[in-house]
Amino acid sequence: MCCDLEHSETVEDYLKAIYHLDCRGEPTTTSEIARALDVSAPSVSTMMSRLADAGLAERSDDRQVRLTGHGMRHAREVVRRHRLVETFLAEVGVPWDEVHAEAEVLEHALSANLTDRIDDWLGRPERDPHGDPIPPRDGDYAEEWPAPLRAAPRGARFVVDRVSDRDSAALRYLGEMGIRPGTPLVVEDWDPFGGPLWVTVGGERVALGEQLTHLVRGVVAERNPRTGDHGEVST
Repeated sequence: MCCDLEHSETVEDYLKAIYHLDCRGEPTTTSEIARALDVSAPSVSTMMSRLADAGLAERSDDRQVRLTGHGMRHAREVVRRHRLVETFLAEVGVPWDEVHAEAEVLEHALSANLTDRIDDWLGRPERDPHGDPIPPRDGDYAEEWPAPLRAAPRGARFVVDRVSDRDSAALRYLGEMGIRPGTPLVVEDWDPFGGPLWVTVGGERVALGEQLTHLVRGVVAERNPRTGDHGEVST
């Protein structure tokens, strides 16, 4: 579907930022969008008016920004290109902590035809290197974010599903410890007074600062069948 607003890199970045905030369950206010894009609040307000005039976004009664159905389709196209580029770059040997920054540039240059060719060449992958699902070229699609490691109870066996790609240094650190999508962890305990969370991964006990425990998301895989509590298990 066409719209009157030219889909510049800036427009696509705004659509993607709103999409990500909404999917993560975070506020989609002007201030949060400004923080996500590292721009001023007045700049966001100006762009919101343009997106609204083009039928791509609207403000709800609670002052949140919402993508329209039209805007959501465009946002998913950008997200699809970004995640396919990340997957392609990882396939050809670019480290997983570097593919996000490269994809931020390349996502705006791909045509729909080239995007589909990359998808076919990769074998139509369902997830990118960070575990983020890749929207299909056609059909319905709904994105969900599992709970962060921070919320897992002591003794839980936690399987990593997604790792946020917003911090390349954190990705590099987590990768060095072997914490990637599909990795099982055992949640040990928090050190007191704001200390780290201790987990067992690959037979080793490692400490994760609170910031890292918000970036790692996944599911609790096992519970104690008699009590309903999470039992101590090994990886």
